[in-house]
Amino acid sequence: MNRIFTWFAGRAASAAGQPLAFVLAFGLILVWGLTGPVFHYSDTWQLVINTTTTIVTFLMVFLIQNSQNRDGAAIQAKLDELLRAVDKARGAFIGIEHLTDKEIEKIRIALERETGNAPTADKPGGRKPKPKAKAGARKARTRKSKGKASTVDESVDRLLDRF
Repeated sequence: MNRIFTWFAGRAASAAGQPLAFVLAFGLILVWGLTGPVFHYSDTWQLVINTTTTIVTFLMVFLIQNSQNRDGAAIQAKLDELLRAVDKARGAFIGIEHLTDKEIEKIRIALERETGNAPTADKPGGRKPKPKAKAGARKARTRKSKGKASTVDESVDRLLDRF
């Protein structure tokens, strides 16, 4: 079932993104609009386009989301492999996609500070960076569980302690 849906979702998303799909959709709308006088712009005539577009939109949301999820996971796996393979890369970044938005934002700000690209009151963006905390000043979070989440948390703590 997963393979069939994945195959179908990929094909449908690819086809929907082609110029021909736009031309066909535009043509259908044009034909619908031109048939208005024939049907005296009746409620049924309007209902046809409203129902059709609603159904197509509803289904396409799921197909496109599936394709985006798969693409995102593939890109993440490739980036993780690059981090693992490149000697100067920091392996602690592997798996940060599983963190909360706040934790990722902290890492992003810390990296911007490290490279000198942090937004300040002088630069566009208007944020003034927080002063660096002393090493070890951050309290380590206690972890009750082991596994991927625990490893990610430990990696993030190590990353944030550096800044």
